[in-house]
Amino acid sequence: MFRSWLRLRGPIPGNDAAPPFITAIGKLDTLTTQRYPGFIRAVLLGLLLLATMPGARADTGADLPQMRALFPAADRVDESAGDPPARAVYANGELIGYAFFTADMVRIPAYSGSPIDILVGIGTDGRIAGARIVRHEEPILAAGISEARLAEFVDQYRGKPVTGRMVVGAAREGYAAVDAISGATISVMVINASIARAVRMVAESRGIRSSEAAAPPASAAPPAAMPSQMAAPPLRSAAAPAANAPAAAGPAATPPAQPALAPAESHGGPSRFAMPSDDEEPMWRTLWQQRKVEIALLVPGLFLLTCILLFQDYLARRPSLLRRVRLGFLVYTLFFIGGYALGQLSIINVLTFVQAVTNQFSWDTFLVDPMLFILWSFVAVTLLLWGRGVYCGWLCPFGALQELGFQLARRLKLPSFEIPHVVHERMLALKFVILLVLLGLSLQSMGMAMRAAEIEPFKTVFALHFQREWRYVAFALGVLLLSALNRKFYCKYICPLGASLVIPGRFHSFEWLRRRKECGKPCQACAVECEVQAIRPTGEIVVNECHHCLDCQVTYYSDRKCPPLIEKRKRRERVCRARNPDPETAATSAAARLDRIPVAVSCDRPEHAGAPGSTDKALPLI
Repeated sequence: MFRSWLRLRGPIPGNDAAPPFITAIGKLDTLTTQRYPGFIRAVLLGLLLLATMPGARADTGADLPQMRALFPAADRVDESAGDPPARAVYANGELIGYAFFTADMVRIPAYSGSPIDILVGIGTDGRIAGARIVRHEEPILAAGISEARLAEFVDQYRGKPVTGRMVVGAAREGYAAVDAISGATISVMVINASIARAVRMVAESRGIRSSEAAAPPASAAPPAAMPSQMAAPPLRSAAAPAANAPAAAGPAATPPAQPALAPAESHGGPSRFAMPSDDEEPMWRTLWQQRKVEIALLVPGLFLLTCILLFQDYLARRPSLLRRVRLGFLVYTLFFIGGYALGQLSIINVLTFVQAVTNQFSWDTFLVDPMLFILWSFVAVTLLLWGRGVYCGWLCPFGALQELGFQLARRLKLPSFEIPHVVHERMLALKFVILLVLLGLSLQSMGMAMRAAEIEPFKTVFALHFQREWRYVAFALGVLLLSALNRKFYCKYICPLGASLVIPGRFHSFEWLRRRKECGKPCQACAVECEVQAIRPTGEIVVNECHHCLDCQVTYYSDRKCPPLIEKRKRRERVCRARNPDPETAATSAAARLDRIPVAVSCDRPEHAGAPGSTDKALPLI
């Protein structure tokens, strides 16, 4: 039965071979013929047929409620067709607009490196009927922004002209302004650019022009049918003409002069994806201009840190000055880089870079956030010169928060603990295991990797300011408490970002931290004082785990803390006293030496000495 049906069905017109589901049914029919009777074979093949039928119709039915949210009066939606692809929407037989997905024509990488897919509707009156976000992998949108807030943001596009320009934030001349979402600047800029470019492409291809005198969008019309009454038309060839619009339709419903449906072969061409027009400024330039203040404050801070690193020997000889400079820079890192500029780097940035390198690399992916781009550029240079410690010890806002918390705990004289060196070295591997797990998940799905990347409390602390579910807040507070009792606990054992920086940090070019031949054999002063435990008992500094706090360099130059220098200082003081004795000290020393010389005194005893009544006594020996 199924064999004859397959023969009658044959290949689809325009294709040289049958669809995969037809091939699968044919193979299974051959297999079941040999093992199962006719009735069971018919049931099995019927189930396979239902499971493997093309999903266009089912997808269309699933999209109808969302289409209805954009066009309440609609009662029919065509299949997606044309170049760029869009679905024609009808009400009472009249064309009232088009619905389309932005990812079909515009693929602008967002913070996660993946585009945000948005369902957009435009009316034949030249205005946007509405928009709905249907898919994204943005971590801030997935965890920090509610669905109601997202819907409120995209609803601002309703009624905007299709041929106009739109800007997020402050209004500009010639632009329609929409309000941003606090803490999600990059994501909303990508949403805005995706909607604006996709709307312009569809409107131009369908001959739709905006008019200030146009009637309200079709989406504002009262509902004419319930969702169950909306019927999806049968699948048709993409090369067929768009003749579904009735001839009696008014000017607003008249099909465009140019064909609404382009040949199917053009769908795979490069013209499918939108590129900025010649007079359109790239989105990343707009973002950089909007954040000029943050950039102006970040660049001098990085220059100051470079000077600190280059003149670290000078500062290490002056411990008080170094403490003040380091404290001030940590406060700058915490409140400006982390709190104000939201410049906390994340393992998500690393995974996004890996995805971009292995797929389709574009600088636009990384230029959309000027703070992160500048910071990563600086970190890349310091990794090759100094290693991981510059970022982890000076530029990481969460690391600065841990360090300041530890210093506060010491002032409050809270008890601290250290992990035995043997256990410490085993625990160092934990962050590398976490990194490998996240990397493996990202190869399968960036969405899964982002959910697993919640092991980084950075978003909870800086982007959301602890305004999250209690489990995320409890995790972040627990990590900070551990780090207050054990210096940089999270950085040492858990942080996957730190683990990723270790790999390129192994290729650093210079050894900036000075050591002596006595270090570790027998001197253990630096190893004991290093609370990050980045110095082995044998005296070597583990650069991959060093946070470049310069405490060991202070000890290196101190003749009050470094045992080899203490011995040299004492020897120098003895030589100095011998060569330049003080007069008063010299007289005192001479008197003391005379007192220590034994003297014997003997006297001849007179004859009457000791006689009765005599008062003379023998003198004792001295």
